[in-house]
Amino acid sequence: MDRIVDELRSERITLRRWQTSDVPALAAAIRVSIDHLRPWMPWIAAEPVEESTRAAWIEQCNADWAAGGDVILGIFADDLVVGGTGLHRRSDQDTLDIGYWVHVDHVRRGIAREAATMLTDAAFATPGINAVDIHHDRANVASRGVPEALGFELIAETPRPITASGEIGIDCQWRLERGPWARGRAR
Repeated sequence: MDRIVDELRSERITLRRWQTSDVPALAAAIRVSIDHLRPWMPWIAAEPVEESTRAAWIEQCNADWAAGGDVILGIFADDLVVGGTGLHRRSDQDTLDIGYWVHVDHVRRGIAREAATMLTDAAFATPGINAVDIHHDRANVASRGVPEALGFELIAETPRPITASGEIGIDCQWRLERGPWARGRAR
């Protein structure tokens, strides 16, 4: 299986795989963003975690990527952690899913949209990938804005278990296929 790209840069942000040296900065970003993330991110319930646990998670993520699996990336602006993102092999074999979270001090600045744009380009540069999905709970209106802005199509609303406090248990699945993305990027 082809590896997904592990570093992307724009004028404003860099997406790159987490390194164990990022543990303190990642922990600090999560710590100040806990209340902001709690309604939507099930993993936040385990926070705070020990530095060794976070370092082991980063090492496992990087090993999974090296084996052709998901890529889990930090979002950095001038070496400052402003969020996290990734491309995941959760759906069909020819589809990658984008996930993202943004540091509370950096919301409403287009960071998630910019990261998702970069990741969509990277996904379609990956051999065999023909679609990109974004999922969010229906109640997460801010997350809905990202796929809407990028031209994704809402293809399903499916009941699912509630896993975080702000959710209502309706998964919104957005999809963008290679052809429409390529046509939109050619303009």
